[in-house]
Amino acid sequence: MNYIGGFCFLFVKEKISNDLDNEQTRFQESFSAFRGGEKLSYETEAFAIYDVMGYVKPPIFTLCVGNAWGEAALLLAAGAKGNRSALPSSTIMIKQPIGRFQGQATDVELARKEMNNVKAELVNLFAKHIGKTSEQIEADISRPKYFSPAEAVEYGIIDKVLYNERGSEDRGVVSDLKKAQLI
Repeated sequence: MNYIGGFCFLFVKEKISNDLDNEQTRFQESFSAFRGGEKLSYETEAFAIYDVMGYVKPPIFTLCVGNAWGEAALLLAAGAKGNRSALPSSTIMIKQPIGRFQGQATDVELARKEMNNVKAELVNLFAKHIGKTSEQIEADISRPKYFSPAEAVEYGIIDKVLYNERGSEDRGVVSDLKKAQLI
């Protein structure tokens, strides 16, 4: 099991074992699925986390720190409306699933069909949380599409960019996290 696979297992186990009816607001940090161009996780792991997020009753705050690419962008967008945010230097990218197949022709055909099913699910979930049509999402992920945080707000992936305005007690990342009782 790779690092992200292990994280996914522990995350799901923790969320299921905790009392999900707890009134305490929960925080879900988006994770990056790439390191130096190397893929570290798969859509199925993101779907597992996404499914568990659906069982959490309090609103889920999502925050992009650094990069939220592919599956991580889906988890970022799946946070509670109004509570999806990114730091100003973050990068968000949506893309279609990546697959490399080898083996007998029948095995490759089966894998291709499964990849198309995964892509369809990814498109539907993005459309649900971003508020765009499936056709628009499908067109946009035909090639990787990168967003600055401001562009991600305009597109509908996140709701706000968290700026640290020094000298103002009621603004900035720390204040927002304190208001959410996360620190």
